[in-house]
Amino acid sequence: MIKQKKFDGVIEAVHYAPHGQIAWVRAYERTGFVFTDWLKLDRESLVERLKNGARFYVGQRKAYMGNDFDITDAVRLEGKEDAEIIVAGESNGEHDHLEGVPIF
Repeated sequence: MIKQKKFDGVIEAVHYAPHGQIAWVRAYERTGFVFTDWLKLDRESLVERLKNGARFYVGQRKAYMGNDFDITDAVRLEGKEDAEIIVAGESNGEHDHLEGVPIF
């Protein structure tokens, strides 16, 4: 049996602002033993959660499986305090990039 990673949220889709930063993401967040329906989190809310130690991954919910997700890369903050970028997968170092996440 494969042990699943522990995580606090899953990002399913992203919307980027024209300048390359994330405007908002569609995510599921753990509340106790279950996950919420999808939430729309703006960039500031996501950065705050990541700074507070929440572990987010990119992925998507399995159909009809409630708390089961197909997850891939961990979401992390990179850069300095005043110029942080949100990254999952490979980083180009210039702007936010969530690799493999559908854009809309």
